[in-house]
Amino acid sequence: MANILVVDDEIGIRELLSEILADEGHVVVTAENAAAARTARGREELDLVLLDIWMPDTDGVTLLKEWASSGQLTMPVIMMSGHATIDTAVEATRFGAMEFLEKPIAMTRLLAAVRSGLERGRGMRNVRMVPPVPLFAVESASPAASHSTGDTAAVVKQTEAAEPGEHNGVALDQPLRDARDQFERVYFEYHLARENFSMTRVADRAGLERTHLYRKLKQLGIELSRGVRRAERSADDAPAVSESPVARSEPPVYSKRRDEYDD
Repeated sequence: MANILVVDDEIGIRELLSEILADEGHVVVTAENAAAARTARGREELDLVLLDIWMPDTDGVTLLKEWASSGQLTMPVIMMSGHATIDTAVEATRFGAMEFLEKPIAMTRLLAAVRSGLERGRGMRNVRMVPPVPLFAVESASPAASHSTGDTAAVVKQTEAAEPGEHNGVALDQPLRDARDQFERVYFEYHLARENFSMTRVADRAGLERTHLYRKLKQLGIELSRGVRRAERSADDAPAVSESPVARSEPPVYSKRRDEYDD
């Protein structure tokens, strides 16, 4: 589940995008203009923003530049427009937008862009969370810091003592095959819990076919505990977007013709 901000001056588009993303399990915040978007950005911890380009007060590209210059562009931004030129799209990308969607947006295109954006957002957060390496640790491990054989031996001994026999719960003093199976078990248990045991999403995340994923889980001895899924909705029981007749024909999200959009 992610917090997604949808910024568009057309109420019909905001409501429709909100409904689609809410069905995917996301929390959606909407804004009708740049001023409301600024307020939402300051109030919410956002994972992704869908930002319309042409708006009455401040256009989306200007708002994007504003966030980038003030250090507020800490989340991926996907631009949307029905009449933007290629130059406008290139400019938005140059100032930090990760993708550009042309209206009317096909549902499969929208969901694919959102998944890609959220994945990129997780990568951005992981980079920010990596702690800096203390300077004294680098100095103590450098050859120049040891002025004698005794000092070098002491550094090596301290390094060996600092390295545990396991990494992230996986023992390193076992055969490679066993360590790999143990890591894969931890990996799939983590993603199953995070995706509410949705086999479709876990397979997509791992880059496996669903049948291959089932065989892999059985091989690793991982049982699918359906009782821990969300009570109100089981993602596995719902048809995948890519498998539904609607998704296969890629109908546009909006019923309006392109020339009817105001932006």
